[in-house]
Amino acid sequence: MKCFLIVFLLIFNVVSAQNINWSENQKLVWDNFKSKTNNLGGATVVAYTHCGWEFSATTSSDPKVPVKINIQTVFNENKSWKDPKRINDHVLLHEQKHFDIAEIHARKLRKEVSEKIKTTADYNKFFKTIYAKISSDYKSFQADYDRVTEHGMNKEKQAEYNILISEELEKLKNYQKI
Repeated sequence: MKCFLIVFLLIFNVVSAQNINWSENQKLVWDNFKSKTNNLGGATVVAYTHCGWEFSATTSSDPKVPVKINIQTVFNENKSWKDPKRINDHVLLHEQKHFDIAEIHARKLRKEVSEKIKTTADYNKFFKTIYAKISSDYKSFQADYDRVTEHGMNKEKQAEYNILISEELEKLKNYQKI
């Protein structure tokens, strides 16, 4: 039994280490990028941040019962990679901003959810539509960010986005949790 528990804890630690929850007090480091595979295939891409959201909802068969929704921004270490020969602090900051953009949109999702969804009936009626819209906006923002900053190589545009991202996080600070 003791051996089974130790094996379980080891497996749990490996599995749980795959995701890092977003926190303003914890920034990404190069050791977080554990994948060896460059899935993008582009020679101009130095690193890839695999991030997004996880959510859960506690609903009821009674449509009037309040719903509990949890939304967390996560970084997946095992799907994020780097080219060790070309990494530097500037590239790491660019990748951190991808993670921050995910948190901005999680806050937008939390805001919409907190304003429009109170009960199980509201959840059933509105959540998929809200999620789809925020998700679409998120994907567009991430693509624009890489295009405009040239994957962080345009230092002037990167600096502009750094300010924009910080301002958005601050503006939505009340939605770090719901």
